[in-house]
Amino acid sequence: MAFNLKDTLVIGISATALFDLSESDQLFQKESKKSPEHAIEKYRAYMLKHEDIPLNEGIGFPLVKALLNLNKYQVKGQAPLVEVVVMSRNSPETGIRVLNTIRKMGLNITRSAFTAGEPSADYIEAFDVDLFLTTNEVDAQKVIDSRVCASAVLSTPPQYKCDTPEDQVRIAFDGDAVLFDESSELVYKEKGIEAFHENENNSQDIPMNEGPFANFLKKLSKLQERLPMKVEHSPVRIAIVTARNSPSELRVIKTLRHWGVYVDEAFFLGGVEKSNILKSFKAHIFFDDQDVHLNSSSLVVPSGKVLYPSNSPLNKK
Repeated sequence: MAFNLKDTLVIGISATALFDLSESDQLFQKESKKSPEHAIEKYRAYMLKHEDIPLNEGIGFPLVKALLNLNKYQVKGQAPLVEVVVMSRNSPETGIRVLNTIRKMGLNITRSAFTAGEPSADYIEAFDVDLFLTTNEVDAQKVIDSRVCASAVLSTPPQYKCDTPEDQVRIAFDGDAVLFDESSELVYKEKGIEAFHENENNSQDIPMNEGPFANFLKKLSKLQERLPMKVEHSPVRIAIVTARNSPSELRVIKTLRHWGVYVDEAFFLGGVEKSNILKSFKAHIFFDDQDVHLNSSSLVVPSGKVLYPSNSPLNKK
């Protein structure tokens, strides 16, 4: 049955973000240094030999499992609440191990793309993806530059295993240059914190422009509306964790209100370490644009780096 996916949250995720493919990747990198042609042959032989051995969970696995679990609230005959598409640079043949693992783990994932070395980012729009998670920075940059959807680069699993409730999905966002555009961040970078606070306080009734994750946040809001319980009791919990503080916080709250988005929790930290908040929030994933925050947050919760567009002034600052 074909569904219109305009109200369905569609997650595209690379096989390397969903599962731990580090062993095969290390083999390929090692052999590539010796001979690129033979590296493909050895990688193929390795994947075929191990195709019946399930892969371990990757950094994005808990989020995907929790999101797919929301489909238990799907109304019969309607489009699913969540769809997940696995997108891999493997060939269909070497991708069998990925497909076998999906079945072994009981994940309700029915759509996939195997591109045999070609950028999987080229097919994001064709699959109606709202968020693309990958370990490949080149693919993520391509998606961000195309503005097709939100995208983030996942690195390594956290050292601390977060005890996130299995019946909830908990997602945390930074604000400027992630949910909101980069204009306020540029004021801070160019003119300093006092000018930033003055600008945000004077502009508190002017909604901020949308950033790379704004549409994804709005799609999450639509997902909340499709659930059978009131939004205050939704299993989808959203948090804003930002370095902003008074008097710049009101503009954030008023912008979200203008967008018609319900956020459960907001933390205005004024430069205080984010990782302790994220650990307490028990986020399935946290999205930020700055390494200074991601270096610590990634130790306690799965974290994704939001890249700046290639033509962004922030790349120079």
